[in-house]
Amino acid sequence: MDISEKIIESTNEIFSSMVMMELAVNGEIRDCMEPLTNSITGVIGLAGTHKGVLAIHFPITVALAITSSFLGMDVDEMNEDVEDAVGELANMLGGSVKSILSAKGRDIELSLPSVISGENYDFQPTREVDRVVIPFKCDAGEFSVELELEK
Repeated sequence: MDISEKIIESTNEIFSSMVMMELAVNGEIRDCMEPLTNSITGVIGLAGTHKGVLAIHFPITVALAITSSFLGMDVDEMNEDVEDAVGELANMLGGSVKSILSAKGRDIELSLPSVISGENYDFQPTREVDRVVIPFKCDAGEFSVELELEK
């Protein structure tokens, strides 16, 4: 099983148990990201034997719906709750990725989650990386999970 399959499995598990939403992979796994529009991204840094980042990218409308479901209350505008929820989802997924990579004897530390949002931004690697972008869809809409590992 490759890392993409494990990320898909972990993302499905987190969303069904924590967000109460079922997911499906939405198209082909890619190695590049389109510029993001009206979106929010949760980012976790990976350091140690493997260096890189794990990011989860949501359109704002999807982030609001996911946060509402995650917190069990209506959230209809961008606020700290949305940022916290997106950061926490990135953190949980980062923990899964760490255990996937560490299971192969790799020593990895995770950063605290950070959140980026805006009307228009790009998420591009600064170094030579292996990049996997997995598109998902749920009832709330589409989003993607991205893993970049330095070569």
